[in-house]
Amino acid sequence: MIEPMARDYAGFLVEVKARIRSGQYQALRAANAELVRLYWDIGEAIHRKQESLGWGRSVVETLARDLQAEFPGRNGFSAQNLWLMRQFYVLYCNRPKLQPLVREIGWAKNLVILGSCKDDLEREFYLRATARFGWTRAVLQHQVDNRSYEKYLSNQTSFDQTLSPALRAQAVLAVKDHYTFDFLNLAEAHSERELERALVNNLRRFLAEMGGACAFIGNQHRIDVGGHEYFIDLLLFHRPYRGRWLT
Repeated sequence: MIEPMARDYAGFLVEVKARIRSGQYQALRAANAELVRLYWDIGEAIHRKQESLGWGRSVVETLARDLQAEFPGRNGFSAQNLWLMRQFYVLYCNRPKLQPLVREIGWAKNLVILGSCKDDLEREFYLRATARFGWTRAVLQHQVDNRSYEKYLSNQTSFDQTLSPALRAQAVLAVKDHYTFDFLNLAEAHSERELERALVNNLRRFLAEMGGACAFIGNQHRIDVGGHEYFIDLLLFHRPYRGRWLT
C-alpha cells in the first residue's frame, strides 16, 4: 500500500504547488494592475489641478517632497515619477482602446512603451505582446531596441501598393499571422533542442497559471510497448478526469 500512497502523494504535491504558483501569479497581476490604476489617478489629479488652477512645475516637486516624507522609501513618488504619471494619463486618457491594455502590464514596462513608441499602433503592438507572452522589462526593451514592430510590418504583399499609409499598418496587424520566439530569451542562433526546451519551460509556467487542471509529466517521455521504444513529445495528465492522459 505504500507505493500507491506515494504515487497519490506525489500527484497531490504537484497539484498543491501548482495552485500556490497560480495564486502567487494572480496576486502579482492584481498588485500590478492596482499600482497602474493608482499612478493613473495621481497623474489625472495633477493634470486636472494644473489645468483648473494654473499650477506650475513647482507644485509637483513640492508634492513629491511631501509624499516621500509621508511614505519614506517609496521611490515611486519622486518628482520625476510624478511627471511620468501625468504624462501617462495625458497620453492615454483619450485613447479608450489602449486603456485596458496598459493595466495588463506593470508600471516599469509601461514606462518603456511610454518613452519609446511613436504612435498608437506601435504602442498597441508592444502592450499586447508584453501581456500575451509575459515579457520581462528587459525582454520588452530588447524587442523595442530590436525594432520588432517594424520587422513585424515589413513582410508585406499587396498592402504596400493597395492601401494608404494610414491604413497599411492597421491592415497588417489585423490579418498577419505572426510567430516569434524572442520571448523565450534564446540566442540568435539556437538549436532545435534549445527551442524545444524553452517552449516546454514556458508551457509549464502557463499550465501553472491555469490553476493546475493539467499536470505536466514530461516531454520526449519514453514508453515501451511490446519491446519497442517510443517517445511521446508532450505528456500531460488531466486531473478533473483522473486516469485520462493527454499526448
